[in-house]
Amino acid sequence: MKAVRIHEHGGVEVLRYEEIPEPQPGPLEVLVRVRACALNNLDLAVRRGIPGQKIPLPHILGSDVAGEVAALGEGTSRLTPGDKVLLAPGQSCRQCRECVAGRDNFCRHYKLLGYFLEGGNAEYIAVPEVYAIPVPGDLSFEEAAAVPLVFLTAWHMLVGRARIERGEEVLVIGASSGVGSAAVQIAKVHGCRVIATAGGEEKLARARQLGADQAIDHYRQNITDEVKRLTGKLGVDVVFEHVGEATWQHSTASLAHHGRLVTCGATTGGKGNIDIRHLFWKQLSFLGSFMGTLGELHDVLALIGRRELRAVVDKVYPLAEIRAAHERLEKKEQFGKIILAV
Repeated sequence: MKAVRIHEHGGVEVLRYEEIPEPQPGPLEVLVRVRACALNNLDLAVRRGIPGQKIPLPHILGSDVAGEVAALGEGTSRLTPGDKVLLAPGQSCRQCRECVAGRDNFCRHYKLLGYFLEGGNAEYIAVPEVYAIPVPGDLSFEEAAAVPLVFLTAWHMLVGRARIERGEEVLVIGASSGVGSAAVQIAKVHGCRVIATAGGEEKLARARQLGADQAIDHYRQNITDEVKRLTGKLGVDVVFEHVGEATWQHSTASLAHHGRLVTCGATTGGKGNIDIRHLFWKQLSFLGSFMGTLGELHDVLALIGRRELRAVVDKVYPLAEIRAAHERLEKKEQFGKIILAV
């Protein structure tokens, strides 16, 4: 089969489009013919090399996969060949205390496709049947691939961790990203007022189309000042953060009394200062979040299938043009998800 692998870490030049053996489904596994695979910032990080993380090489990237069931392993019972499926990006041991309690993203053995598991930048992938989920509604393969990682992450951040409530004000940092565009929609479907940041008028307009009530150009405007202006100096109830050092000061300063900041990433760096006096005086909460549960993914997909939440596809590239796709994501030119057609 055709696949893209990295044999070493580095720039886009390490992405090799090559022929490799087709995988075979083991017991309780299904073989999926990949039709679309979305890019994430995780792909860039793994390609470059993550300090302290040793990824077995050669390695196939790609966490967000949609396709058709091609073959069944022994003991499978739910799916049949030809079924249109998307794949849950995270896999757990399904046996530990956290897993049986439904908190599979807390599992000590939790792994992601394209990270420590071979991913979907290939024509075929074999996965446990439990992680192959029927595509809801009338989604195309490209739309289905745009959903799992970012919508699950954003849902767990806002619903599972920050526990947003109707009428609250939510600041979404970086609304043009995959996770940011998902967060705007999730906050709106829960009845929140959304303030979104993005770079440039075109991306601000797209954020408003997704449901943002107000939009801030984080390249030209001061986020903190604009949030104070838009909230009558009160600040927001929840800040959705995933950028890191570049926005951390503005994110913390934008919180109202009793506000919650929830974060899942640090693409611009991992250092962020907190004034402890500010923390206890305003009774703030700072929440870390990583992925989400398999049950939460099913909750998201129910809304996706009814088009109450919508996958945001930026641009589709053939798998053979993966280097151009990585370059577009690195330059932050996208709004929503960049997709590889396989």
